[in-house]
Amino acid sequence: MPATKLSELQKAAADKICARFPQISAKEFRGDITLTIAPADLLAAMRYARESCGFDMLVCVSSVDNLGQEPRFEVNYTITQAETGANLLVRTPVSEAECTVPSMVPVWRSANWLEREQYDLMGIEFTGHPDLRRIMMWEGYPYHPLRKDFPVAGKDFEQAGVAFTQKAPTGGAPFITTPGVKTAGEREPRSRG
Repeated sequence: MPATKLSELQKAAADKICARFPQISAKEFRGDITLTIAPADLLAAMRYARESCGFDMLVCVSSVDNLGQEPRFEVNYTITQAETGANLLVRTPVSEAECTVPSMVPVWRSANWLEREQYDLMGIEFTGHPDLRRIMMWEGYPYHPLRKDFPVAGKDFEQAGVAFTQKAPTGGAPFITTPGVKTAGEREPRSRG
């Protein structure tokens, strides 16, 4: 489908959603439209986007830590019309004090593991999620490693029965690139064997 046609479909859908929910703001940048929706309106607006605007796929759930700003976090969703390929980006600001947004699992089942990942790594809770537990870090781990205030080297903590209770040794690990003035191939971890 031509890019102009996709832009028209995205704009029409965004206009329809904003007409139904006037408190939502829309911003266009290089042909992509981002809707900013407050957490209180998120579930109703997303359900409307699915049922009335044809956004039948939740492609991505991600989050951003704006450390030092309020609201500190934002949760970002990419929703798609599978038949046309039209996308909308949805941004939801989340205050550090609240740190909760409604779960999208009732609207799109694909939100299940995506929300668990954000809960685990950023500490954002998704109210109404059917199984909100850690997916990458172990249960009882007290930190959220993708937050900007989490040190790259990790944090020490004690928990009986857990193999990794000290900082992760990242220096020289196979996924660490070599600093300095070198070509991309020389910095690449695979170049070390």
